[in-house]
Amino acid sequence: MAFRTWQIDKIKYCEHVGHEIALEAEVVYPAEHLPDQPPRVLARRCSNATACNMFDKAVCKWCGTNPDHDPM
Repeated sequence: MAFRTWQIDKIKYCEHVGHEIALEAEVVYPAEHLPDQPPRVLARRCSNATACNMFDKAVCKWCGTNPDHDPM
């Protein structure tokens, strides 16, 4: 059976909120009987996206509210 998990890609300082945040990726690992398949990235998110989405404008490319940025 496939395994799905959120992994931290990088930790960086965010100037908008004034503290460190984690940039995460949702990764799906293949089932054990399909070992030649590479893991796939399904989604990306910021650990502080919920707080950033409370602002009236699109803050950054990782918060999910910026229509001009597609992280995939």
